[in-house]
Amino acid sequence: MDKILLYGGKKAEYLVKFEPGRKIQTHLGVLTLPEKIEFGKRLETHLGKSFYVLFPTTREISMRVKRTTTIIYPKDAGYMIVETGIGAGSKVLETGTGSGALTIILATIVGDEGKVYTFERREEFFNNAIKNVKDAGLDHRVEFHHRDPVVEGFNIEPVDAAFIDVPEPWTLVEPVYKVLKPGHVWVSLSPTIEQVQKTHEALKDVGFIRLKCVEILEREMLVRPGKTRPRERMVSHTGYLTFAWNIKKE
Repeated sequence: MDKILLYGGKKAEYLVKFEPGRKIQTHLGVLTLPEKIEFGKRLETHLGKSFYVLFPTTREISMRVKRTTTIIYPKDAGYMIVETGIGAGSKVLETGTGSGALTIILATIVGDEGKVYTFERREEFFNNAIKNVKDAGLDHRVEFHHRDPVVEGFNIEPVDAAFIDVPEPWTLVEPVYKVLKPGHVWVSLSPTIEQVQKTHEALKDVGFIRLKCVEILEREMLVRPGKTRPRERMVSHTGYLTFAWNIKKE
């Protein structure tokens, strides 16, 4: 057991590394971790407040990385994974490592038999992402590259899917086409329609088909007896997802 989620209510959630005897400072009191711990077990702070030990999901781990950039949200990442069809043993390309949130999700999905090839051109982002992925215990499934593939190319084995999160995704269409297996999927995230338009044109010009663009919105429901309704705030626009399938040129 490495990381655990300590839950004392919606405003008292702590993702921590489990260390016997470690003291966790919270606004509900000091919580001392026992020598042995079990998921589902109740712990008590020195003020008598309850916390429960929960299994940390991929969502928890990816959302709580140290951020030097914006990250891809689980609502988008889940749809991307389903549409690309990746799973255990897949080899995937990621460009724009950023803070490593999506890297962690992809590495979880591909398993020990798979591989994530991730590329980041900015050194401060690159170093932070490596640390975040190592903290998640998934760096053995990831091959990190600190370079600009627009200039230098990818130089990797053929991949089953390409995940692109950069300001100018259209500049990567040609390099990605060369390493993405025929009949497989490109997906990019762009915050503006203008970026989507340029990307679509580049994808069609190079030889991708079945293009589509979607936006995913997430709204939580407040469930209460007699007055269930949507929460006032929601995770709305984070980006437009562009999907395209490549084909062999005749």
